[in-house]
Amino acid sequence: MKHLCSFFLSCAVAWFVQSCHEKALNPNAQLTLAEYESLDSSAYKLDAQKIWDEINRLAVADKDSLLPDNRARRHYFKHRSLVWIDRNGVDHRADSVLLRLRKVTQMGFNPTRYRLPQIEADLKRLRELDFDDNINSINKVVARLEYNLTKAYLRYATGQRFGFVNPAYLLNRYDIYEQDSTRRSYRTLYSHRQPRANERFFQKAFRMIHVDSVGWFLRQVEPQGAYYQRLLGILNSDSVSLYGRKLLLTNLERCRWRLDDTSKDHNKYVLVNIPAFQLQAVNGDEMLTMRVGCGSLETKTPLLSSEIKRMDVNPQWVIPRSIIKKNIIPRLGNWDYFRSHRYFIRNRQTGKSVPLEDVTQDMIESGKYAVVQEGGEGNSLGRIIFRFDNDLSIYLHDTSSKDVFARENRGVSHGCVRVQYPYELAAFLIGNDNTKMLSRIRYSMVADVSSLGRGRERLSSERLASADTLKRSMLIGSVNVTPKVPVHIVYYTLYPDHEGHLIRFNDVYGYDVLVYNYLRNYL
Repeated sequence: MKHLCSFFLSCAVAWFVQSCHEKALNPNAQLTLAEYESLDSSAYKLDAQKIWDEINRLAVADKDSLLPDNRARRHYFKHRSLVWIDRNGVDHRADSVLLRLRKVTQMGFNPTRYRLPQIEADLKRLRELDFDDNINSINKVVARLEYNLTKAYLRYATGQRFGFVNPAYLLNRYDIYEQDSTRRSYRTLYSHRQPRANERFFQKAFRMIHVDSVGWFLRQVEPQGAYYQRLLGILNSDSVSLYGRKLLLTNLERCRWRLDDTSKDHNKYVLVNIPAFQLQAVNGDEMLTMRVGCGSLETKTPLLSSEIKRMDVNPQWVIPRSIIKKNIIPRLGNWDYFRSHRYFIRNRQTGKSVPLEDVTQDMIESGKYAVVQEGGEGNSLGRIIFRFDNDLSIYLHDTSSKDVFARENRGVSHGCVRVQYPYELAAFLIGNDNTKMLSRIRYSMVADVSSLGRGRERLSSERLASADTLKRSMLIGSVNVTPKVPVHIVYYTLYPDHEGHLIRFNDVYGYDVLVYNYLRNYL
């Protein structure tokens, strides 16, 4: 098309014949040859240069800055090739695009955001040979169709395949971690592995046009999950008022965030839904449900996926630097506080403990020394911790503060997830039939292990009595989870319970507002 020659009404008639396979009667279908030739005028004359001039003007004037918009402009600026228009006109490929675009209202989106009214109007002008010498000249109509079809096609395909909102970009620029006059850092709140629209995807999108697979491609990129379809059905039913459009739209969008690994990919998995403050451990048709405590509003639990690989019983708690700065350093010198909480100071390089009286603020602030809480009763991590790989030091664990589970808002932690029934979760992970291992775990979780790692001369008479009755052969430190069990930390404010009923949850971190405000680009 780069070298398109000027031609007359023959192409306009061809466009009519091939455009969208409309069943409406063609008012020009019975034209005689003489009548046809009489229409040989500038109103029906296509000019390649005029078409490209108009496409360039449209691209420059288009101030939309979303990724598919930028990619549409780039195509015409860089490649200088028409996609939808050729000597045979606008064929059924455009029809395939329109078929999907006409469904955007069912998704809650505004068709104007996809240029749908303009596309339909321009196709009608081509069918009816309704041109003028101004904004609706044949060359401008053709240029608008070409540009708007590409823009709408890429908007739809990209949004349906990857989500209309980039959660990593949105959430990982939400909470400021540290800032000064020269730099600002943010907390990582979204760490799911998720594919993003890249050059390969856009190349494929254009290739699908050329090989006449537009309809197939657009069907493939749409979410297929049962939960998505259920929410979509509610959005277009009388029940929408029960839940609210904003609630439905934000959770529909989350369904479009197709992750590399999701719960539906596994028969056995653990899912934590933060707004529900709930954990679901699923194995086929069986489900273990329990309450959880998650990160507070100031120290939010990040969203991520991983695999639980190990359980540590009676773990020591290495206190994070953020907590040291806020809670520990102000109490340096109050050694009674340290002893009552069973804190000790360990040289990170040698692994040896340092007498409390020798500890200074400079030592702690240097980062060369760790503040550690002894394992056992009263430890902030409780009696067992469930570990999985991630870069954010996040894990599931027991807690010494059991009263947290009686609260409605259980946003209480520094980011990790506290579980209500840790022993039951351990049994789920390794299997209830592993009775010998479960017996050792249960014993280790209730035994007084405060005497471990200390010489008898350092123990009080009470601790000596406990040490003498301790069944050391029953104690266990770590248990591998084999095979590893997937764990997903997600954020849904509308989600089915164990019986399948949709439940509304409070937007505890304010994410719904963020997502909805970005979605307004399409509303």
